[in-house]
Amino acid sequence: MESVVRFILEIDRLKGVTRKTRPLGLDRQENSAEHSWQIALLAASLAPYADSPVDIDRVIRMLLLHDIGEIETGDTIVYAEEGWEERKAAELAAVTRIFGLLPETQAAEFLGLWHEFEAAQTPEARFAHAADRAMPVLLNLANNGQSWRENGISHARVVRRIGPPIQAGCPRLWAYLEAQLETARQQGLFGA
Repeated sequence: MESVVRFILEIDRLKGVTRKTRPLGLDRQENSAEHSWQIALLAASLAPYADSPVDIDRVIRMLLLHDIGEIETGDTIVYAEEGWEERKAAELAAVTRIFGLLPETQAAEFLGLWHEFEAAQTPEARFAHAADRAMPVLLNLANNGQSWRENGISHARVVRRIGPPIQAGCPRLWAYLEAQLETARQQGLFGA
């Protein structure tokens, strides 16, 4: 019990990791804990749209765990195009330490789910990636391109970074978003 409590208190720090996107109607940045909660619900809601059946409980567990390394590394905007190898190595070290607070069997299970998400080879991991990549887009579309404009993110860069993983994980979601992104481009919601 003590190890579980230590783990839960350690991951409370995820609430202090700020991201570049604002929650709707709020004048502050969202945090990584809010993001993880929201994409878990997005995935659960999108499950009927998966191309093939997915173990949605496994998807949700991946989404709740995938950003825990940000406790030590901070968040990097999804549209960043450089430094991913170094960042992922630092996140792996962080999750290994943090999951290591748990009993050995549970630590191994959580680390396995983290690796599965990162590899994006299973249908569940690809579906989880689709939800993870889609949420910042949905918030930006609803916030008139807030983080795109503030961070100089172009339409082409958004499509290049999020299109392939969403297409691979949930093609029907990508078909919807692709049309929304084109409308946003025509409305001038992207940075230079």
